[in-house]
Amino acid sequence: MHIPDGFLNWQTCATTAAASSGYLMTALYKTGARLNQKQIPLMGVMGAFIFAAQMVNFPIAGGTSGHLAGGTLAATVFGPWVASIIMTSVLVIQWLFMNDGGLTVLGANVLNLAVIGPWVGYLVYILFTKLFPKKGYVTGAFLGAWLSVLAAAGAVGIELAASGTIELSVVLPVILFWHALIGIGEGIITSAVLIYLEKNNWPLVKKAAEVHVNG
Repeated sequence: MHIPDGFLNWQTCATTAAASSGYLMTALYKTGARLNQKQIPLMGVMGAFIFAAQMVNFPIAGGTSGHLAGGTLAATVFGPWVASIIMTSVLVIQWLFMNDGGLTVLGANVLNLAVIGPWVGYLVYILFTKLFPKKGYVTGAFLGAWLSVLAAAGAVGIELAASGTIELSVVLPVILFWHALIGIGEGIITSAVLIYLEKNNWPLVKKAAEVHVNG
């Protein structure tokens, strides 16, 4: 769901860039003192996995592309603040080396994929883990990932419409329909990875995920 250069007006680009910049400064402040040497290699592995997953994409509407996101997976493992940093790093690398996205729309892509997506998925995940402590993480991960994809896609549609690129009534149904399908795959992958981590190294994952909302 990357937005390419030229599809957003300068007002939307400036607004999303300012919002994303302010958020990332807060994320770096909140996570800087809490990360340890064991978490950093895991962040690199997670970033590489998400980068590879996002390489498989296809055009949808209004200049957008559909693909797996990965924000919820990163958020459930590391917490939403760290997940945003991982996702932003992936987006910057994709823009610089793969020509995926663009400089003028980087703020919008970060806002959609590195802020909105991870937080929506994480909050749904936390809700289910609190309601059902033993196995709620599986359902929470699936629904969180699915809803995170829809939320990020919806934000893309709103930004395109706000820029006058395409009517909201045209882009929103199409982009939400396709990402509702993509979100199913996102939910399955996210749940499967967490099940694997729970069976093999869950204590480390739980420790890593202690970077929570209040950071």
